[in-house]
Amino acid sequence: MQSVAAALAFAGACSAFALPAAAVTLQERDVARVISLGGTCNRCELSGRDLSGATMTGASFRNSTLIGANLRGASMIGSVFQGSSFRDADMRGAQLAGSVFTEANMERVNLSGASANGSGFTKANLTRANLSDSEANGANFTAAMMDRMNANDSIMFGVTMRQVSASRATFRDAQITASNLTSSDFTNADFSDANLDMSRLRSSNFQGANFKDASMRRTDIRGADLSRARNLTQEQVNQACGDRTTSLPRGLTVRTC
Repeated sequence: MQSVAAALAFAGACSAFALPAAAVTLQERDVARVISLGGTCNRCELSGRDLSGATMTGASFRNSTLIGANLRGASMIGSVFQGSSFRDADMRGAQLAGSVFTEANMERVNLSGASANGSGFTKANLTRANLSDSEANGANFTAAMMDRMNANDSIMFGVTMRQVSASRATFRDAQITASNLTSSDFTNADFSDANLDMSRLRSSNFQGANFKDASMRRTDIRGADLSRARNLTQEQVNQACGDRTTSLPRGLTVRTC
């Protein structure tokens, strides 16, 4: 309880905590680098706060506002941020394992080098977000907005990107293996040098997507629209599994598995 009180002395607007009034002052702008924030703090206003290095473990921050907040290196493990806004926040190197960001606004958030293994981003807005060099094994991005998102050099084993909108997103050199990329829009996305081995691309739109030197061993392309994909070769198609519903660029033929 003392650690929560210390955090709230800086953070403000966290009335859901039952703390002695004398223990909480709501004046300071910046939050200490190392704090412990647990319990419930729904609808908190933390925009622009310095929460770098903060620890938020097993906490609930539903519908909170952290626009432009500094969360660099923060530990946000097993917490709930459903419906919260992180727009323009700095979350470089943050630890997000097992946390829930359902319907969160994460537009232009910087998650470079972050770890989000097993986290949930269902229906989150990740437009223009930076996930480069991040790790998101087993993460769920179902129905997320990922247009122009940067996921270059990321590691995404076993992720779910079903029904996402990822137009012009970049996945250069990304490891997206054994993942679900079905029924999604990847128009003009960049998968150059990416590893898509054993992933499912079924019924997704890849018009204008770049597959230069991408690895597609045992990749499921049944029903995928690759008719205007760029830099896709017969060798790559031969390694993948398709059927008569697969649309390929002129001159390429599908291998049925």
